[in-house]
Amino acid sequence: MSTKNVMEQFSLKDRVAIVTGGGQGLGRSMAIALAQAGADIVIAARRIETALATQKIIEQEGVKCTVIKGDMRNEDDVKAMVAQVMDEYGKIDILFNNAGTWLGDDAEKVTTEDWKEVIDVNLTGPFIVSREVGKVMLRQGKGSIVNIGSMSGLIVNTPQNQCAYNASKGGLIMLTKSMATEWAMRGVRVNALCPGYMRTEMSEDRYQRKDPAIERWFSMTPMGRSGQTDELMGIAVYLASDASSFVTGATYLVDGGYTAW
Repeated sequence: MSTKNVMEQFSLKDRVAIVTGGGQGLGRSMAIALAQAGADIVIAARRIETALATQKIIEQEGVKCTVIKGDMRNEDDVKAMVAQVMDEYGKIDILFNNAGTWLGDDAEKVTTEDWKEVIDVNLTGPFIVSREVGKVMLRQGKGSIVNIGSMSGLIVNTPQNQCAYNASKGGLIMLTKSMATEWAMRGVRVNALCPGYMRTEMSEDRYQRKDPAIERWFSMTPMGRSGQTDELMGIAVYLASDASSFVTGATYLVDGGYTAW
């Protein structure tokens, strides 16, 4: 029986966490949460301006924060990021694959180029980052990878047509399970965090212009509202920390009950 205090299990003190796409939205909230739990943070992002603004917020938590510009679909960028983190911190304890994109359109209108863009950002990118960071974690004999999926990887949230997005997030969940089973005996845990409808910078315009789709989302969500980004903070810390030490290959839904119907 463990004698470790339960709150100590959530501590990330002296841990190093990479959050891709951590400059805004869900990624920013989760990066701040990890910092509040004590982790040093590396934000990897294509949009450097928003990442630098988030860096200032994180540093107020008394931890170190580094911003690295890069495209997580690009192997050279990812390898350079990993090398920089290792040079600066000497280890990588936590990875949040959060960088993503969305495309909503009828299947017959989706171009091959658009399809590839969504798959590359939402699935190929997380694979490349997990592979390269995973090599470090496997050498260390420990690590936690959290892939930010979506409830759309488990259900088709009709009438919103988004076949490419759904396919990419479904693939990410299966990638999570595959890597989790491969690496479980080697100390590396891999889990998926799947939000439902969340109010972020990307969706704010729809709220402001009172898009009819918003009310439909609310009507199909038992809690009757969208989620706030800070409502992912607690589970982010849980999955990153020793509190979830026996959890791997799992898919956690945070959707206000949407998929419970």
